Amino acid sequence: MCGIAVVHDFRPTPERLEVARATGESMLAPIAHRGPDGQGSEQVGATWLGHTRLAIVDLAGGRQPMRAEGPGPAAGAWVVANGEIYNHDRLRAELGGPFLTTSDSEVVLHVVAHRGVAGLHDLRGMYAVAVVTAEHGLVLARDPLGVKPLYWARHDDRLLAASELGAFPPEVRAAVEEFPPGHHWTPAGGLQPFVDLREDPLGTRRPADWDGTPYVAREDAHTAIRETLVDQVRARMMADVGVGVFLSGGLDSSLVAAIMVREAERAHGPGAVVRSFAAGTVGSPDLVAAREVASYLGTEHHERVYTDDEVVEVLPDVVRSIESYEPSLVRSAVPNYLLSELAAQHVKVVLTGEGADELFAGYHHLRELDEAALADALVDGLEVLHHLNLQRADRVSMAFGLEARVPFLAREMLAVAQRVPVAWKLLGEDGQEHAQEKAILREAFAGWLPEKFLWRRKEQFGDGSGTADVMTRRAESFVPDTDWADVEIEGLPPARSREELGYQRIFAAHLPGIRAEAVLGRFATA
Repeated sequence: MCGIAVVHDFRPTPERLEVARATGESMLAPIAHRGPDGQGSEQVGATWLGHTRLAIVDLAGGRQPMRAEGPGPAAGAWVVANGEIYNHDRLRAELGGPFLTTSDSEVVLHVVAHRGVAGLHDLRGMYAVAVVTAEHGLVLARDPLGVKPLYWARHDDRLLAASELGAFPPEVRAAVEEFPPGHHWTPAGGLQPFVDLREDPLGTRRPADWDGTPYVAREDAHTAIRETLVDQVRARMMADVGVGVFLSGGLDSSLVAAIMVREAERAHGPGAVVRSFAAGTVGSPDLVAAREVASYLGTEHHERVYTDDEVVEVLPDVVRSIESYEPSLVRSAVPNYLLSELAAQHVKVVLTGEGADELFAGYHHLRELDEAALADALVDGLEVLHHLNLQRADRVSMAFGLEARVPFLAREMLAVAQRVPVAWKLLGEDGQEHAQEKAILREAFAGWLPEKFLWRRKEQFGDGSGTADVMTRRAESFVPDTDWADVEIEGLPPARSREELGYQRIFAAHLPGIRAEAVLGRFATA
C-alpha cells in the first residue's frame, strides 16, 4: 500500500527548505509504481512528506499526507504510511479520536500522539511510517520484521528516507542505509528498538491468558497454530478492494487459500469467489500442483505460463524491481514478478505463504541440525527475511501496484511458533514419524486439504516453477565473459557465479553508487 518519501532539514531556512522540497518531489517519481492511485506532498515545518497511494482502505478519504484535526493531542500531526494496520478498529475504540476517516493510516497518528513512540509497539501489521507531531517532531518507524521496506540517508544536514533505493538522488546514494526493522527514530531520541521478537513478540498486546510457556501436548500446539493462522488470514482479508492469493500448490500457500475460501463463505455465503494465481513454465511442478489445489478448493484460478525466452527477457526488469542481485532471490523473483503482473489485472491485494518455513523449519538443509542449532537457525532466518523473501515479495508485487500480505509472519504466529518445542520441529530421517518438514503445521490442518496436498514435499519457488533450470541453461547468454571471475564492479563484492555477475551488472547500471551494505546489510559479503 503505497510509497513514502521524507526530507527533514536540520538547519531549516527558507532557501534550504525550498531545496528540500524540490529534492523530495524528485524522489516520488521513481516510486510512482507503488502508488498508482494518487500522489501528494506537504511541507510540515522542517519536514517534507511525500506519498504515492495504492488505495485499499477508505478509498475516498485515505489520501496522504494526512493531517489530524483537533481537539486532542493529535491535532496538527501529519502522517505518510506504507502498509496496513490490521488492528486499527480496536485502536480506534481505545483512542477515541476524533477521527476524520476510516483509513488505518490515520490511527498511526493518534497512536503516536496519545501514547508516544512507545505506542508503536501496539500496531499490528506491516508498515513503514513517518509521523510529524508538535511533541516529537519527525518520527520514523518500521514494522518488527521489515515486511515493508524503508531506507534512509544523512546528507548535507538533511535526513532523507524512502520506500526504495531508487528514490534517492545520485549524490546521496553512497550514504543510503536500510532502516532497521522494529525500530523508531526521532531527532531527540535517535534510533531505538521497540520490539523484541526473540523474547517478547506480543508485548503489551498479549492475550490475558497468555503465559508463553512451551506446549506440553502436541494437540494443544495444533489448536493454537490452526486458530491463530485462521485469525491472521481473516485479518489480512481486510480491504475495500479485491483480494486474492498466490498459490504455488505447496503446503503454505495451499493452507492460506483453504482458509480464505472458508472465510469468504463464512462472510458472504456459499459460492463466494476467491481468486488464486499461479505461474511457471509448461508442465512445471508448481503449476500442476496449484491447478489441482485450486480445483479442489473451487477458487477462480488464473495462470501465467511463460517460456525460457520470456524469463531472459524480463530479467533486467526483475533485478531493477527487487533492487538486489542475489541469485536465489532473482530466481524466485522471476515467477513472482510475472505472477504479480497477472494478479494485478484482477485484484489489488494478495495473500502469500511467506514465513512458514522460518517458523516451522521448512527447509531441507535444516535436517542435519540438533535442537540448539535449529533454534538459532530459525531465529536467524527470521531476522534476514527482510533482505530476502520479504524484499522480493514486496518489490515484485508493488512494481504492479499490488499489495502482498503475509499472515504467517504476524507477531501472534511468531509467538505461537516460539511455544512449539524445537524438538517437534526437528526433521528426522525419512520414514520416521513426524520426519517430514513442517510436520506440526501439516498435522494442525488435518482434514483441511487432501493428504497428497497436505503432505507434498517442499520445492523452492524458482525450482518448482521451472525458472531455476532456465537460469542455469541461459547464464552464458547474458554473461558471455570467459573471464567472468576476474570482473569487479565498484561497491559490490566479487561475483560468486557467472549468473550473479549478470545480475550485478544490471543492478549497478540501475543504481550506480549504492553500496552492497544497503542491499544485503551485514550479509553483503557473506
